[in-house]
Amino acid sequence: MTSRIPRDSRLRLVRPRPLAAAPPAMNQRRPRRPAPRPPEGTPARSELARMARSGLADAARVARWADSALGPGRGSATADGKATLSDATAEHAARELGLPVAKVRADWDTARLAGLVEVHGGTARPGWRLRAWNRDDSAVLRGWVALFDAWSLAHPEPAGQEPAAVAEVVSAMPQVLSFLQLSAGPVPLAQLLDLLEQRVTELRTERCEVPYGPRLEPGTPGAEPDPAPATDTSLAPLLDWALHALASVGALTCGDGHATLTPLGSWAVWVKLEQICVAAQSPAGNIEQSAEDMLRGCAQLRPNAARAEYRAWLAARPVGSAVAELLGAARGEDALLRGLAFEALRVVGAPAEPDVRGVLDEPTLRPYALLWLAEHDGVDPEDAHEVLTRPEATWLWVDTAAAVADHGEAPLLVRHLESAVQATVPALLAEVRAVGHPRTVQVLVALAAAHPDPALAKAVRRAAFQVHTGGS
Repeated sequence: MTSRIPRDSRLRLVRPRPLAAAPPAMNQRRPRRPAPRPPEGTPARSELARMARSGLADAARVARWADSALGPGRGSATADGKATLSDATAEHAARELGLPVAKVRADWDTARLAGLVEVHGGTARPGWRLRAWNRDDSAVLRGWVALFDAWSLAHPEPAGQEPAAVAEVVSAMPQVLSFLQLSAGPVPLAQLLDLLEQRVTELRTERCEVPYGPRLEPGTPGAEPDPAPATDTSLAPLLDWALHALASVGALTCGDGHATLTPLGSWAVWVKLEQICVAAQSPAGNIEQSAEDMLRGCAQLRPNAARAEYRAWLAARPVGSAVAELLGAARGEDALLRGLAFEALRVVGAPAEPDVRGVLDEPTLRPYALLWLAEHDGVDPEDAHEVLTRPEATWLWVDTAAAVADHGEAPLLVRHLESAVQATVPALLAEVRAVGHPRTVQVLVALAAAHPDPALAKAVRRAAFQVHTGGS
């Protein structure tokens, strides 16, 4: 949620560290505390997941259609062989699904924001959440929370509004949502408007928006009149936009001059307030599991315990097939598994070298493989990152951020900024946009939602919107 403490928006210059080591850092846990319980009356996770599946059913339908109908070599692919939602593709989907073209495009955008599909350049591919949609409630809930975080992208703001005012309202909405969650029932829109104006005023005060230089007393000849205070009408259209945007993603309902959080919206706000993530449960018997399930089971272990688990898993298999299975897991959509797979390959050591060299031509795995090979050749892990080009390091930063966004806590995502090779936030955002990672929008939206600095969060949201719309 948005903090009221102003922060320096520049990146601190710290000694770089291997970015591939970031996923295991998620296992460095703070002292355990009793797991917080959701407010009384919150539906069970299975029921929340059912609600999320229902709300995202149309988006999942379009994503599945794209998965089955598009791509090179498919009989029903578009003429250019690319899995893009061009005009021809949208019309193709509309015909096959029996939907209006506008509905197909809206569902496609929702699917992208929820991580059900990922677009990379001129191609699209199913997100890992779509693969787990019917069997993994956590994946479904994470997809819905990703859409909830991106509510300002899901519904265009009113025409003619100042971008600064829109950004202020987006920054102020977490407090409005917190009030709705604590109220646990309908709240009059007039009360929400008053709260929104108070929060916007606080944001302006935190930025010290006062004129510099000498000022004449009011009434003195030549003195500038005091600025007019904000009126109800100035923010009312933006509040209406924000509430309808949140309603469009299923977070609340509006009617009869009141707004009410849905059970999903209330749960999501509670999750944000508690700064917790819905983490996948570690399966029992990791040694007997597939590489993907074993890695998921090790995700919550401390590094030493995870390495012991990797050794036991590897000892039960021929080295060649184990390495191939780990690389197969690394090729999946879950960035956390990618980092963990290469940690397991570090345990394998020299026997894995030929296979690791064999994936250097795969853009998704190349940065991880380069770091693995550098460390295998004796380079200090603290210096191994120097073998990466700037775009490769930036791509790996985004991939690691995707793992943190999916499986870590919000403060860890904020601290991940310090591992970037760029010295400033604008430089980082420019290069992140240039590398074209398929999870760029989701990562930037999650970072903007997590960061306590309103100015930085605003810049990151703007970058997310530009990537989402293809603007500049």
